[in-house]
Amino acid sequence: MAVLIRTSDVPAKRRHDAWRSIVCDTLGPLDLRIDPDAPLRGEIEMGRLGSVGVGRIRTSTPHSVHRTAGLIHRDNPDLYRVVLALSGSPRLAQDDRRAQLSRGEFAIYDFTRPYELAYDSAVQLAVFSFPHDLLALPAGSVAALTALPISADSGAGALAVPLLRRVATDLDTYAPASAARLSTVVMDLVSTAVAERLELTRTLPADSRQRTLLLRVHTFIEQRLGEIDLDPGTIAAAHHVSVRYLHRLFEAENTTVAAWIRQRRLERCRAELARGGDEPVSAIAARWGLPDSAHFSRLFRRAYGMPPAEYRRANTVR
Repeated sequence: MAVLIRTSDVPAKRRHDAWRSIVCDTLGPLDLRIDPDAPLRGEIEMGRLGSVGVGRIRTSTPHSVHRTAGLIHRDNPDLYRVVLALSGSPRLAQDDRRAQLSRGEFAIYDFTRPYELAYDSAVQLAVFSFPHDLLALPAGSVAALTALPISADSGAGALAVPLLRRVATDLDTYAPASAARLSTVVMDLVSTAVAERLELTRTLPADSRQRTLLLRVHTFIEQRLGEIDLDPGTIAAAHHVSVRYLHRLFEAENTTVAAWIRQRRLERCRAELARGGDEPVSAIAARWGLPDSAHFSRLFRRAYGMPPAEYRRANTVR
């Protein structure tokens, strides 16, 4: 991300004006309200993930930004924004609702209508901006959910929050092609998390529902790789789909359920072997659901070109 302003680089007398200018130039016309005598400390970074704008804001100075009717009349792009609290407790108000976000919660708001975003203490925020038509929900339905917190406790929020956090942290590491694909994943998860709160998941496009379901399945598998009895039947039952439908999801990714599980188990074993140590190879394999030592050794050699013990000697991270 590009650092647009770091207050420590700006003379103290110019910080308020510089911060106000950056906020309005990058986030759109906003009314920034701040105690003129308050020492201003913070940093704003901006970047893009495909068609999604990504910003990161850090400040320890209490203040607020307001989108007023007059400013909307002046400039009114069709944008939604998602604000994720990385730390602190920002307050978002829109459509007669007020949300005090806790760390790891996010909320959506509509840039075409008045809102207020306020910080009473130090915060770190990730802000995602995207055109209205990227949110796969019926027109007008989002107004029922603006300024309501969505947490990582369950549902699509449990997938969306870690991904949004990671994107805000690692944005500069993504190649353009990866960023474009990842922006689709971000929008699928945000759309699904919002739809779940509105009980509108059936209105999502079929491809969006399928991609989100596949992400849920991947997460389910990752959390249970050590379970020997992990199989398509168990996975399908946990997600309330048929085994046949589950296989179709993986066919669209040019793989199979069994191949995916095997690949992820081998990768976990490979990562542990690369860290070195004296733990028996068989114990590592068994921990990740591959208790048959001979079978594991054959699979590992086929995947990585050498037996696991030799791999550990050759690739131990020093």
